[in-house]
Formats: sequence, structure tokens, C-alpha cells
Amino acid sequence: MAWNINQEASQEGRVAVITGANVGLGYETALGLASKGAEVILACRNQQKAEAAMTDILSAYPNAKVHCMVIDLSSLASVRKFTEQYLSAYDRLGLLINNAGIMMPPYNLTEDGFESQLGANYLGHFALTGLLLPIIEQTENSRIVSLASLAHDWSDIQFDDINFTKKYSARKAYGQSKLACLMYGYELQKRLSKIGSKTLSIAHFR
Repeated sequence: MAWNINQEASQEGRVAVITGANVGLGYETALGLASKGAEVILACRNQQKAEAAMTDILSAYPNAKVHCMVIDLSSLASVRKFTEQYLSAYDRLGLLINNAGIMMPPYNLTEDGFESQLGANYLGHFALTGLLLPIIEQTENSRIVSLASLAHDWSDIQFDDINFTKKYSARKAYGQSKLACLMYGYELQKRLSKIGSKTLSIAHFR
């Protein structure tokens, strides 16, 4: 039987942060959670696009609780600023969905000096999760979802040249970033379990 969100229980009282929520899977996730009563934060790089997505969600569900917050996962300074703003406004976080990402762009380094896909797809989310982890763990039934991909098979972690400074392959760099997301999702769950945390870390394939 195909899964249908209408079968799911109400998400009233739950707060969800979804990165890259203005398009694609991030948007559909935000739409679904909003339809079930969750308070949804569209954490996006582009404020205009986030507001357009919010308008679309509210047109479908006028009573939905949806907000926009700016975050650029390729900038650790932006991640820190987002976290500060979130913690000043909220005292709980039930769902952190690390969805945003870029795929096979021309070679570029982030402002922090990392290959762009590794920086945006993995390292930015790693930092975001770490900064928000205390409030996540304080929230009952909390979840951290890392968006992985079957593309994790495209590359190992290139520890000898993690930023692909010698020979850039956009495909391999994307695979590396998604493998890192997958490994992180599993390792975080191991560590949470080890300390008896009730928070779950889940790696989701797309």
C-alpha cells in the first residue's frame, strides 16, 4: 500500500526546520508538515524564493504556521547567524531536516575554503546540527534527518585531497558530499544511542 500523509497523526505543537525548503523535496516536505499542523521554518538561501514558497503553502493551507529564515549552508558565518536567530525565537525543535544541497556545479570554494558541494551539502549541515543539538535533545520525540543519495556510490571520501584541488570531478565531489551525509547520519545515531539520548538521527535516501 502506498504511503499517504493523510494517514499520519497531527503534528500540532511540533516545530520543524527544513533547509532548502523552497523547491523540490524540501518544499513538498514543508507542505506536508504544514498540512498536519506543524510550525514550519523554511530555511533558505534566497529570501524571495522562500517567501514565494510560503505564499504557495498558505494558499493551500491558509491556517498553516509557516515562516522564512535565511541561511546559506556554504557559509559557516551564515549558519551561526541563523542558529542565533532561531535560538532567540524558539525553545524547542522537533524536526531538523537537512535537505538543502547543490549538485555538480563548476569548481568553486566556499568562503571558508571548502569545495562547494562538500561545504553546502555536508559541512554546513554538520555545523547547523551541532549548534542546534542541545535544543533538539531537549525536545520530546525529536528527529534529525540527513538527506543522502544513491550517489554516495560515486566516490569515497578523498582524504588526501578532500577539496579536489588537484583534479576536480563534479560527479565525484557530489558523491563525496552525499557519502559524508550518509556516514554522518549513521554515526550521529550511534553516538546519540551511546549517551542514552531519545533523539533519533535518520539518513534518508533520495
